[in-house]
Amino acid sequence: MNTITLRLLKGTSVALAGALLMACAAMKAEEATSKEQLLAAAGFKMQLANTPEKLAHLKSLTQQKIVVHEKDGINYYVYADATTCQCIYIGQDANYQNYQQLQTQKNIAQEQQMTAEMNENAAMNWDMWGPGYGVGMGGDPVDGVY
Repeated sequence: MNTITLRLLKGTSVALAGALLMACAAMKAEEATSKEQLLAAAGFKMQLANTPEKLAHLKSLTQQKIVVHEKDGINYYVYADATTCQCIYIGQDANYQNYQQLQTQKNIAQEQQMTAEMNENAAMNWDMWGPGYGVGMGGDPVDGVY
């Protein structure tokens, strides 16, 4: 390969890696937002890190995981997010139990939706709609080409 081809491949690889990293970051942010919605629905209180001191402390905490802390004999459940909302969610035992129930309900709903979609796919009778709806939407293979 010549130098131009190698540079082009290298540039394409870097661009692809960057796009993948951005997609992963977007998925992680979406996951964090979803969890934060459940925390709020469960009664967790959200506090913004609205000073440099609070933001620095927020960044020092375990990120995007619920961690239990004890204060004066009371369990507090803390979820820190320094990247998506720059905030902290704090709840107690009842809030955490509510969160677990909501998470379970969400998981069940997602499983039911996936099952319904799989059943719908299995019930689709493609032959009824004529040729042209096969693998790759190009119809039946001709000489091994779709």
